Amino acid sequence: MGRLFGTDGVRGVANADLTAEMALGLSVAAAHVLAEAGTFEGHRPTAVVGRDPRASGEFLEAAVVAGLASAGVDVLRVGVLPTPAVAYLTGELGADLGVMLSASHNAMPDNGIKFFARGGHKLADELEDRIESVYEEHRTGAPWERPTGAGVGRVQEYGEGFDRYVEHLLGALPNRIDGLKVVLDEAHGAAARVSPAAFQRAGAEVVTIGAEPDGLNINDGCGSTHLDKIKAAVVEHGADLGIAHDGDADRCLAVDHTGAEVDGDQILAVLALAMRERSALRSETVVATVMSNLGFKLAMEREGIRLVQTAVGDRYVLEEMKEHGFALGGEQSGHVIILDHATTGDGTLTGLLLAARVAGSGRSLRELAGVMERLPQVLINVPDVDRTRVGSSAELSAAVADAEAELGATGRVLLRPSGTEPLVRVMVEAADIEQARAVAGRLADAVKSALG
Repeated sequence: MGRLFGTDGVRGVANADLTAEMALGLSVAAAHVLAEAGTFEGHRPTAVVGRDPRASGEFLEAAVVAGLASAGVDVLRVGVLPTPAVAYLTGELGADLGVMLSASHNAMPDNGIKFFARGGHKLADELEDRIESVYEEHRTGAPWERPTGAGVGRVQEYGEGFDRYVEHLLGALPNRIDGLKVVLDEAHGAAARVSPAAFQRAGAEVVTIGAEPDGLNINDGCGSTHLDKIKAAVVEHGADLGIAHDGDADRCLAVDHTGAEVDGDQILAVLALAMRERSALRSETVVATVMSNLGFKLAMEREGIRLVQTAVGDRYVLEEMKEHGFALGGEQSGHVIILDHATTGDGTLTGLLLAARVAGSGRSLRELAGVMERLPQVLINVPDVDRTRVGSSAELSAAVADAEAELGATGRVLLRPSGTEPLVRVMVEAADIEQARAVAGRLADAVKSALG
């Protein structure tokens, strides 16, 4: 069996890949593994369970709750809330485990299960591996030890989660955002109620789109993966800015008052300067992945802020931040982690802090985002090659060296083997788009020649 857990939990087509039986079995396995690890020692265990609005989340939530309760875990059902809300409540309520049912920005037929450890942190890889092993062992017939009588878990609705999370968001703001008009695209997802409430309570005039989830329309032509609607809405309503979430609202992208996109790199740049001003940017360092635009790196160098780069994936950003105590990190996709206030990316928090910077500085988002210039970036996927030899091919190394010499200090080359497919990703940045395309094309040909 291939590994069930990916970089962001277990994901697949609901009721095909991810079934009720699997959701129940993984939940029971998680309870047993955490019990073995001593997490529940000396007290009756509790779990927080939330979901996004997908129709499949209704039956998958029921399966997860049933599995946990059958294993002796008391369950607090918080209903439809963003992933970072479930992580926050897991820590805030002193729960031993958090479970979020969501497939983030994926289309509606997909769903996923993500487990959080005590404190709202992602489970360690070794615990995920153990959960998967125990799940597989019992799926093939080994009986579970099951509590009976008063030993079974009890299930409660926890309606206070909404307000507690919103108050937490507001408490993270350095200033109010009175006077701003903000368009919010909620992707018909998990933040459809939370995000508008938080922005309104912070003082903004709010216009919402994509805020009517019906279980079937999540991410459908809206949200952070489809920005056309929010760009038009910001201009139509004369708004100061727009914030677009994905389905589980663990990330966001922004739009300035002209309707121009502000991506995750630009958001990081704006927040880095804002946090440094109020002495909140620890070690004057920001963490990002190697896929961040070179313009971001150049801007941080110019502003005297140290940039630490990691492998692609928010998990690597978070690991680097936690290991060294850094306060800010994120990805170009808009997954921004503010570690003083969240244990995972939080799109609503990010959007609020961006709006607070606009309001507090008296400058437009367009002007603030101008701290960095996005250099043209070309990405080519080269299929059907031996991706394992990217780092060992002399022919390819020579081609990369030639490309880097041509681009100089205002360009960059990145060759990255796919983690799941037999292909290599070629990324080239340059001051000129035509140069970037030409260099990327030559490198793609070199990859085919050297690794084909």
